[in-house]
Amino acid sequence: MMDPPLHSQVRSPVQRCNTTEEALAFFDSLPRVDVAFMLGDWAGVEFPSSHPLDGVLAAYGWRGKRFESEEHVWPLLFEIGGREFCLRPRWVLPAARLVLRLPWLKNPRLASLLRPALRLLSTRRSRARLRMLSFRGCVSASLVYDDVPVEDVFRRVDEDTVLGLMNLKGLAQPFFFLLERALQGPEHSDLAGPRRRERPRNAGESA
Repeated sequence: MMDPPLHSQVRSPVQRCNTTEEALAFFDSLPRVDVAFMLGDWAGVEFPSSHPLDGVLAAYGWRGKRFESEEHVWPLLFEIGGREFCLRPRWVLPAARLVLRLPWLKNPRLASLLRPALRLLSTRRSRARLRMLSFRGCVSASLVYDDVPVEDVFRRVDEDTVLGLMNLKGLAQPFFFLLERALQGPEHSDLAGPRRRERPRNAGESA
């Protein structure tokens, strides 16, 4: 029996896209989000669009992102054995290039053997910031990495789901993913700083 599409694992139904062009059209149809909307913990899954990197994050245990504040973001959260850690983004570029050259590295069985080594490439510090950036004619909340030429741009699917587009310098196609507000975090975390679980409520919102 085939596994369900990755984007069917989120609570909110999201349309299927089979190509970059379809994914871009869907992305462009979605409304903007502001920085305050993004604060908190988000669970992540890939949004397949026939990208050469489709499957790699799921194979290696990516679990999402944490937006502590505008200045402190942990962009690459992974989990092994119930313990959460953040992969240092400086390894994103060489890892992406390696997978593009050697796509068999996405094999789930091989990834399960290599996954524990990711802890050697982890960091406790935040490695990105949140900013409002203009992209494809729309100003929306975006994650700007500190050390690498990458931005993740977000558009709102619903109150608890966003579609992300990773814009990586040197990568011909954008890479898509979904984030959904995390209902529960891991049992243990190696990250520095406090944790926040929910988006701050706007004035007038009920508790």
